[in-house]
Amino acid sequence: MERFTIKPEVYFKVGALEYLTTIDKEKALVITDPFMMQVGFTDQVLDVLRNTVSDLDVFSNIKPDPPIEVVADGIEQMLKIRPDVVIALGGGSTIDAAKSILWFYEKIVKRQEGQLEQKPLFIAIPTTSGTGSEVTSFAVITMGDQKIPLVSDELIPDVAIIDPTFVKTVPPQITADTAIDALTHAIEAFVSTQASDYTDALAEKAAKMIFDYLLTSYKEGNNIQAREKLHNASCLAGMAFTNAYLGINHSMAHALGGAFHIPHGRANAILLPFVIRYNAFCNDGTETRAARRYAELAKVLGLPATTICEGVNNLIAAVKVLLLETHTPTSLKELNIAKETFIQKLDSMSEAALNDRCTTTNPRQTNKEEIAVLFMVAFGE
Repeated sequence: MERFTIKPEVYFKVGALEYLTTIDKEKALVITDPFMMQVGFTDQVLDVLRNTVSDLDVFSNIKPDPPIEVVADGIEQMLKIRPDVVIALGGGSTIDAAKSILWFYEKIVKRQEGQLEQKPLFIAIPTTSGTGSEVTSFAVITMGDQKIPLVSDELIPDVAIIDPTFVKTVPPQITADTAIDALTHAIEAFVSTQASDYTDALAEKAAKMIFDYLLTSYKEGNNIQAREKLHNASCLAGMAFTNAYLGINHSMAHALGGAFHIPHGRANAILLPFVIRYNAFCNDGTETRAARRYAELAKVLGLPATTICEGVNNLIAAVKVLLLETHTPTSLKELNIAKETFIQKLDSMSEAALNDRCTTTNPRQTNKEEIAVLFMVAFGE
């Protein structure tokens, strides 16, 4: 028996923020980051909330790759305020931090008081088109040099607001990084060992929309139609991978992010062509399950695929075109990482990637030695 679920209520298109006017709560906590405060997005949310919520607080100390210390500070504020609605406003780091804060807060209250009278309504408003965190059961926090993935249905927000108004001003390179992260979600979900008819439908649609609208969003940031489609695609990819899970592309990206603080989307983008080729393993004409799945996705994208290996190679080529057109590095060495330092951390990164939760559903069984080789291939010469 297999399972497919989509928990959040999703409100989308321009003006979706108006959903907040329907909230009938007393205390709200908005979890966000300093940039959202600076550009006025937080005030925009607070202005809408003031129509129905009497007591408003803000926790704005979120940092990229949220460290456990920030999560602890957020929990402390939650315990003081005891809000009945929590709103995460920001990119993947903010939503992941909010998930973690709320998750640990509920466990602490239950441990101390025996029960939580009413779980806060949890609303996520993404301001980048990439992580899909607003609809997933995953969160990633940082402890020292390690990224720790949390996985639980309890992490899934109750409501997701997918309003493209919040992504119109995202800079081109961040647009590319986050969108290719979403593309990686879709591709990894499609070839995952846990893929199903349900996740395939979401992953296929998300991948096609990203290929159709990424470059327009990158070059014409104010094109609201392209922004809306890319924002929706990110959410669809999140729905796919929260059910099908991911693979070593994300496992390796988590390890790279922990070791070198590389933006998550950028790490995924650089690794993607190398991981597709590794998983497909069709250089000698062998038709593996992964190769057939990649070729099937190539056909969905309208790429030539008269043979399995041709489909794989053309999918890789299409990804490389996106990297080229968005000025995204195509090797890790382009990030100015010293090769000696990279080699010093290679063993620990390979170990972390192998033990990452995402590795369990990768379409090709792997080991530490093969992951290390793949890291070096992606580093480049």
